[in-house]
Amino acid sequence: MTGSSAIVLLFELHFYPTTLARVVTDVSIIVPVYNEAANILALTREVAEAMLRQPRSYELVFVDDASTDETWSKIQEARRLDARVRALRHARNSGQSAALWTGFQNSASPLLATLDGDLQNDPADLPRLLAELERVDFVSGMRLSRQDNFVRRASSRIARRARKMILKVDFRDTGCAIRAFKRSALEGLFAFNGLHRFLPLLVHGNGASTLEIPVNHRPRVAGVSKYGIWNRLGRGIYDLFALAWYQKRRLRPVPFTEVK
Repeated sequence: MTGSSAIVLLFELHFYPTTLARVVTDVSIIVPVYNEAANILALTREVAEAMLRQPRSYELVFVDDASTDETWSKIQEARRLDARVRALRHARNSGQSAALWTGFQNSASPLLATLDGDLQNDPADLPRLLAELERVDFVSGMRLSRQDNFVRRASSRIARRARKMILKVDFRDTGCAIRAFKRSALEGLFAFNGLHRFLPLLVHGNGASTLEIPVNHRPRVAGVSKYGIWNRLGRGIYDLFALAWYQKRRLRPVPFTEVK
């Protein structure tokens, strides 16, 4: 074996361990995907590079929401290259919230992280978000320089005003998918269609400590967006009224004493 071949082999063994032993990791990184075949392998590599710079072990959990392209085969290829990849696939298309919930319920790590599968979130931000969990329960990315079209940016501004008016709480960017949080922050939450939009608001309303920090945001280079005006802004504002009702009616833990 030549010197250059040995270097390549060491690099591959470091970034793509092939052991099949399954252990509970420190962090489960949940990535819901639908028709993102062109982004799977690149995202796997970028996550490996980002997590190399911090001490926590991790698993990368792709949840394929019944894609109709080659996404599932690419996830399986990523798993063959890197044993830290887990491959879950929905039997039918159920939406981003359902895919996230499947990842939450089928992982056991004490810490969780999420990001979109379109490479617009930068995995290099993950170590910074995870580090903040030393002092808070839930950390959400905040896209200060969004690489989206005018419609998506305008929709987010309108949605923020609506959230502030209806819920009386202000998060700058609840739609940012890159997040890190303690599993305990999910206690008391339930699955519903739209959960992914309101996760920071729900954990905050449940008493968890939250934080937003600036993150990088990149333009989409492959695949197409799955959201438009109605299924993003329209449905989001509609759901706000249901969430406002729930926030007022939800039962929170009550301090109590017990006679011994």
